[in-house]
Amino acid sequence: MKFLTSIFWLGFSFFLFSYRQPQPEPSNEYKVKAVFLFNFSHYVEWPLDVLPEDDSPFVIGILGKDPFGSYLDETVKNEQVKKHPLVIQRFNRADEITACHVLYIIPNDKDEMKGILDRLKSKNILTVSDASNFARLGGMIRLYTEANKTRIRINLSAVKKEELVCSSKLLRLADIVESQTH
Repeated sequence: MKFLTSIFWLGFSFFLFSYRQPQPEPSNEYKVKAVFLFNFSHYVEWPLDVLPEDDSPFVIGILGKDPFGSYLDETVKNEQVKKHPLVIQRFNRADEITACHVLYIIPNDKDEMKGILDRLKSKNILTVSDASNFARLGGMIRLYTEANKTRIRINLSAVKKEELVCSSKLLRLADIVESQTH
């Protein structure tokens, strides 16, 4: 009997440790936001030296806990930005970021967010988040929901400081805000 009990527990333990939970499906909100991130790559222009080689990848980064699951990867699979392969990279800290063009920042507290934005200055990275007051804190694009629609708020002065240019089509869809001075 002990032998059968041992085999049962050994098999059960193997099942528990080998079973992988499926990755949770992102909410519809984050599916829409994934499409926005992809589309920003087509409606914003970066300085020419940001993608120096013809085969340099165009990077969409996620800083923090990824709410998109595999959906963002699937959205950009086999896509290009002006002949550059499009790739997704995930970062735990801002100091890990070397090359990135669009960066989605997971909401943090105000002080941490300000520190992250300060570390990203002069790197020509389009910063995006759904954090409250993100654009007023110096972030470039805030995604938010209003009347069941995803909307965008753009801090145009922050975009210009990074030598990026938003197309008029993108600007027509956005609320334009300024950074807070305090």
